Amino acid sequence: MHTAVESWDVVIVGGGQAAAETAFSLRQQGFPGQVLLISDESVLPYQRPPLSKQYLRGEVELDVLQLRSVHSYEQANIAVMLNTRVEQLRPAAKEVVLQDGRLVRYGKLVLATGGRARQLGVPGMHLQGVEVLRTVADVQAIRSRWSPGRSLVIVGGGYVGLEVAAAAVASGLKVTLLEQESRVLGRVTAPVISSFYQALHARHGVALVTGAQVDALIPADNGLEVRGVRLLDARTFPADQVIVGVGLVANVELAQLAGLATNNGIEVDESCRTADPDIYAAGDCANFPCGFFQRRMRLESVPNANEHARCIAANLCGTPRKLDAMPWFWSDQYGLKLQMAGLSSGHEHLVLRGDPEQGHFSAFYLLGSSVIGADCIARPADFIQARRLIMGRVSVSAEALADEAIALRSLV
Repeated sequence: MHTAVESWDVVIVGGGQAAAETAFSLRQQGFPGQVLLISDESVLPYQRPPLSKQYLRGEVELDVLQLRSVHSYEQANIAVMLNTRVEQLRPAAKEVVLQDGRLVRYGKLVLATGGRARQLGVPGMHLQGVEVLRTVADVQAIRSRWSPGRSLVIVGGGYVGLEVAAAAVASGLKVTLLEQESRVLGRVTAPVISSFYQALHARHGVALVTGAQVDALIPADNGLEVRGVRLLDARTFPADQVIVGVGLVANVELAQLAGLATNNGIEVDESCRTADPDIYAAGDCANFPCGFFQRRMRLESVPNANEHARCIAANLCGTPRKLDAMPWFWSDQYGLKLQMAGLSSGHEHLVLRGDPEQGHFSAFYLLGSSVIGADCIARPADFIQARRLIMGRVSVSAEALADEAIALRSLV
């Protein structure tokens, strides 16, 4: 029979943004108890967005990506277990079971388990040279195969796929990007934004193919390495490497086995608490009621992870808090920064401010006369005011939004 080797006031399972932010937010808000962070990765929690940007381009080293230094954890009295996988939760006993059979007891448990890259359900995913991009190790594997002139096929026209394409072209690779929908970024943005980015990538030499349904990844003669991609319509594309970027699957298995409710993520309330009052969930793995938009959702973003972490810390420190933050995101391709505020889903009207042909403009998504989302390309000032318009639920006219002679801040 196992016995618990240690007991902790708060145990955090995960090695990403939400996990680290929860630990340090607890200390910043005055939590006096013992805090343990358990991660199955070999390095301390690090920033993930730069993985498909600066880190993939070789512009920064891993130590720059780390959210906090070793010294910071020591100074804050936050214990860390790396290379350690949690195999099971035992809510009734308030224990987690580690991969080696050890038990760790908790007072409160925070699941910040994140997600994993979604796989393609086609033959050939096991071949050498087929990669996904989620961790530092993934990027290192991808970079090891990069050299000028080699052929890269990217499957997936979301933000990660587009960012990888931009980095690969800059490294001299021949890049083909395959998107199964009729346009890139189709699930998250308006057609005008999709068209802008498709033209941008084409100008930089990316061969972009939409309506591309992958049928199989083609092996080399030796049967070990990937040599191409075949579509359902029989078209084939040669490839020395294939990167699959078709979304993220939330890591909910621990929660499911423990009997917690899951539905596209671990279900939590407005305080990030699961049905078990001693277990919370945060970040990419959490399905939460967004107070701002008054509906449940699961978001994959740094601001969302930080908001969850600070909310949990406040509640564990005895200061009741509910989620009410406005979602926002960003992407960086070819030195152009796209900043997104709010959400475009459910909008009734689209208003453009500026001319896409000029390479910088903003798209505002309206529901009635209220702005619910905005995509700002190379317009940081617009982004700042867009956030204010959305958060203030300000009533505006489409004509005023489109008129650049009218300062956005005057509409707030």
